[in-house]
Amino acid sequence: MRTLFGTDGIRGVANVHPMTAEIALQVGRAIAFQVRSRNLRHRIVIGKDTRLSGYMLENALAAGICSMGVDILLVGPLPTPGIAFLTTSMRADAGIVISASHNPFQDNGIKIFSGNGFKLPDAQELEIEELIFSQKMEALRPVAEEVGRATRIDDARGRYTVFLKNTFPASYSLEGFHLVVDCANGATYGVAPQVFEELGAKVTLMGVHPDGKNINHECGALHPAPLAARVLQEQADIGIAFDGDGDRVIIADEKGALVDGDQIMALCAADLLTRRKLKKKTVVATVMSNLGLERFLAQHGATLVRTAVGDRYVVERMRQQGFNFGGEQSGHLIFLDHNTTGDGILAALQVLAVMVKRGCPLSQLAHHMERVPQVLKNVRTAKKIDPGKIPGLQQATDHCRSALGRNGRVLIRPSGTEPLIRVMIEGDDETMIHTMADELCAVISRAEER
Repeated sequence: MRTLFGTDGIRGVANVHPMTAEIALQVGRAIAFQVRSRNLRHRIVIGKDTRLSGYMLENALAAGICSMGVDILLVGPLPTPGIAFLTTSMRADAGIVISASHNPFQDNGIKIFSGNGFKLPDAQELEIEELIFSQKMEALRPVAEEVGRATRIDDARGRYTVFLKNTFPASYSLEGFHLVVDCANGATYGVAPQVFEELGAKVTLMGVHPDGKNINHECGALHPAPLAARVLQEQADIGIAFDGDGDRVIIADEKGALVDGDQIMALCAADLLTRRKLKKKTVVATVMSNLGLERFLAQHGATLVRTAVGDRYVVERMRQQGFNFGGEQSGHLIFLDHNTTGDGILAALQVLAVMVKRGCPLSQLAHHMERVPQVLKNVRTAKKIDPGKIPGLQQATDHCRSALGRNGRVLIRPSGTEPLIRVMIEGDDETMIHTMADELCAVISRAEER
């Protein structure tokens, strides 16, 4: 069992265990130890988002890696998918992202990519934990000229910008498009505006003044209402909102209606199908994706395959079974023909390409999927607990599932990043599912009070 790593790396309140400089140093040492023991090229890329605590953790990780004789390439603030891209393009052994993604600024995290640009599997994360809590690394402690060195890659942002532009069809242009772009005061603030402007769009910017503490604060993909309002105010063609580390995107059409990850998957899957580019006519999504996406794909002769929550599990299934497109309702979209992880800017470019190709406003393209009413509620707990051990919860859940039959779903799961129990219910009767969700949350709350 992993104790440090969750569904998306290590995450927590900065300077509180496990997100301390001491743990970061040990994580750096463990990753470097793995690199040295496998006789690879001995280079690791380190990037971060705009959180104040990023400086502390960056230096701790760098110290740990260099102390084990491995060189580091520092790229500064850059979206998570940019780190994945640079890790492979620079032939590094691993890539590390210092970010807590959509969490508030006081949190931070460490995410790790292997040399092929994919997130580490559970087994390798467990190996890192075992190294941290053992004395095994003491067998390798380089001295003098054998310690590692740090190099800053000044053109990292430019490299990633060129890569993104190359995912947009060369014969297309964004001339005549007006975009509102909300970078959540996060890692996309220095990349996204440049990408869209260089492709010809007029861009109105939001959330591009990070101060270390305003990342994700009432802006970006988690809070898209201001974006939708700005689209209407500016009479723009589309609004695009990223989260703090840029691996997810939420969109607003020209009428201010929000378009989530499920709707983006439906839109892009339909386009890929017409171009015969959707491998095995299958989309991979998590158990959180709306039943309406499954029905939409079936109507178009395609299949939805579901995984556990977490974009890493979507990617793992895609690689295992040869699929090339998938994502999450939250806005992680993985176009495996282009990048190895969820990429908000890349996904937005694919939506814009469909708009250019079809010559239609987004409102006519993004709402063909008929959403099944869905309610999602969170119950905060004092600590992470297993829902299966909550008295009476299984019985109450079974009752709800029986009442819904094949026309709905019930999902109860612990958050992988916070002490929360998430309750999701969907079904055609909206009043019924809200009542059911309240009842299940009450069962969890009563158990917590005990």
